[in-house]
Amino acid sequence: MTLVVILTVRREAIEKFRTFERHAARAVERHGGRIERTVVVAADDMPDVIKEIHVVTFPNEQAFAAYQTDEQLAQFAHLRDQSVVHTELLAGEDGPSYAAS
Repeated sequence: MTLVVILTVRREAIEKFRTFERHAARAVERHGGRIERTVVVAADDMPDVIKEIHVVTFPNEQAFAAYQTDEQLAQFAHLRDQSVVHTELLAGEDGPSYAAS
């Protein structure tokens, strides 16, 4: 299972967000998943927020569901609540490779 997560984060709360994400990464791994890549997008027309895009994989939907109810991670939910304005979650599958041969 591959997820693309687009997070809109308050710029002034970026350290709270990064602290939460370090805990989230450990929770993802506890459930067999991995944050494969992150991309930070900061634009001049968005001075108060940044976008952070995560590509996350889990072995299956059950592992993702277990991550979502992880009790250890729930202890840090306040950091996410204080820093994240909006989350968009897209579930998909690996696409074709466009790498040149």
